[in-house]
Amino acid sequence: MSPASPPRPGARVRVLLADDQRLVRSGFSLILSVEEDIEVVGEAGDGAEAVRLARLTRPDVVLMDVQMPVMDGIEATTQIVAEDTARVVVLTTFDRDDYLFAGLRAGASGFLLKNSDPEHLVEAVRAVAGGHALLAPEVTRRVIESMTGSRQARVIVRREGVDSGEDHGGMPPALPTPGEDPRLAGLTPREREVLELVGAGLSNAEIATRLHLGEATVKTHLSNVFAKLRLRDRVQAVIVAYETGLVRPSS
Repeated sequence: MSPASPPRPGARVRVLLADDQRLVRSGFSLILSVEEDIEVVGEAGDGAEAVRLARLTRPDVVLMDVQMPVMDGIEATTQIVAEDTARVVVLTTFDRDDYLFAGLRAGASGFLLKNSDPEHLVEAVRAVAGGHALLAPEVTRRVIESMTGSRQARVIVRREGVDSGEDHGGMPPALPTPGEDPRLAGLTPREREVLELVGAGLSNAEIATRLHLGEATVKTHLSNVFAKLRLRDRVQAVIVAYETGLVRPSS
């Protein structure tokens, strides 16, 4: 099994904590250690130590602070990802675009603010350990804003049934309209709706509420979108939603 491969079914998710504040590490450790399927295997006080411990402990996920002495979290993330030692979730109190995009460029699989709810932290660890990329909804919206130069995103394509309880997941792909991006041709109407709402910055839970679906159903549709469009993660889905014209910035 590759060091950065998802853990085997039934295996505990091994997590390394990297933060220069001992109190923060202790808090994260307390949150994660109560979960039966998660094990904290080490703590690092700087980026260089995080790289060393990642090589030593071979964790599934590293929770990585950005601002640390000796080596910052971005450089540490770059090295850990390059060595395929573990997947990385970047955590910071600083809601700044330069940290966000530096972390994404470094290869981080997730990005959460430190003030996220404990449930979101646990969800992030499990999702990233399972091979998925994860961004907090507010972070997704910042990606959108950077791409478009707009403070808001607006879904411009709407069809009958978007807000109904009908599930179009079993329908055949919608017929393309003249001039439509060919990448959309293989998507069902429901998959397009899900892609639109991802592009608008909504989380899976928000999409489920909007479309009156179960969250598991939304995840299935999103997985289909990723597979059909050969997307790696949610960030790429946002980009495709804009490139194909499903979502455009509001004026």
